Amino acid sequence: MSEGKPLIILHDINLKVSQGESVAIVGASGSGKSTLLGLLAGLDTPSSGEVFINSQELFSLDEDGRAALRGEMLGFVFQSFQLLPALTALENVMLPLELSGTRNARDKALNILDRVALSDRVGHYPKQLSGGEQQRVAIARAFVTQPALLLADEPTGNLDTDTGAKVIDLMFELNREQRTTLMMVTHDEALAGRCDRRIKLASGKFIMEGNADDRNIGVLLKKHEHD
Repeated sequence: MSEGKPLIILHDINLKVSQGESVAIVGASGSGKSTLLGLLAGLDTPSSGEVFINSQELFSLDEDGRAALRGEMLGFVFQSFQLLPALTALENVMLPLELSGTRNARDKALNILDRVALSDRVGHYPKQLSGGEQQRVAIARAFVTQPALLLADEPTGNLDTDTGAKVIDLMFELNREQRTTLMMVTHDEALAGRCDRRIKLASGKFIMEGNADDRNIGVLLKKHEHD
């Protein structure tokens, strides 16, 4: 490419996801899967297009407004955990509850940590936990606020088979109990197979696999070579 020519990461992306639906986004590395999740969470800004969450156009809000919406409606499981190193496992999970002013934050955090089999590690700091344990803390933190929309980037990527299976069961249990909408990037075929829809992302475009209803969510991201 010549210098300064835009690199289009996502284009012609149009998708509607209904409340309570589960969607797996699959595709090769570098196809834009994590970028798509970042846009849906309002962590990245598209060069054009719109993202609606519960009828709210995400990018009509300023940064503070998007942060407030995330705190109210979204959970996000990062591939790299994003735990705060100075906080214990319990404190990391309590943090979003405390920021939203939720009562009984400690009890709720302890309950969800028990559900991801970490009751005996609540006082440990991230550096004292294995990669799999850190991922379970991150998943507990995302679940604890009972979000309307849960975005997950390889949620079982650092877990052993048994723990990964338990986490998958927990994710879909929440999906049923709370009608939480799940959108996840995954290479785990077992996880993708349990979702209502599986969508393949290739060269920045969707290849639909399953029932498609292409409305409502549309994003376009361009980045220059020097970015």
